[in-house]
Amino acid sequence: MMDARHLSVMPGGALPHVWLISDARNDAVLERALARLPRGSGFIFRHHHLAGPARRARFARLMRVARGRGITVVLAGTMAEARRAGADGAYGPARRLAAGGGGMRLVTAHSLREVARAQGAGADAILLSPVWPTRSHPGAGGLGGLRFRLMAARAQVPVIALGGMTRARARALRWRRWAAIDGLS
Repeated sequence: MMDARHLSVMPGGALPHVWLISDARNDAVLERALARLPRGSGFIFRHHHLAGPARRARFARLMRVARGRGITVVLAGTMAEARRAGADGAYGPARRLAAGGGGMRLVTAHSLREVARAQGAGADAILLSPVWPTRSHPGAGGLGGLRFRLMAARAQVPVIALGGMTRARARALRWRRWAAIDGLS
């Protein structure tokens, strides 16, 4: 359950239900994918395949598109990097997001230990993955629906399902907060 602290850092007062995550695989279609997202969705810019000026320029372009559609924008990196870039928050592992001022913290987790670390780092939401096998981690198995739900039940902040997610899988899982790379591209 979200307390007032979680609501106060989120644009519009609510955590988006659907999140598009950027990757080298979906870079060519991101503008179209952002245009198809419902207003009030979220966008996580990773683009680890780009460095320095190229990454900043691509982020600025996609942030303009997203903001024009009323989409929350989060940058993979530290809270300081996210603030400098004008993002609504930062995304990454707990160790990278534990310190540094205001903004939404979306923390990644793959185990109960990491869920606990995320909460200790002040996560506003946890991206728990992989729910299903995914191209991002070839050969790795997923948590599966039951294990995902059991782990998510231990979290004291909202959990966003990630890994092999699509609209159909989110419905089948009966989980309203989910994120995808390929599933929304």
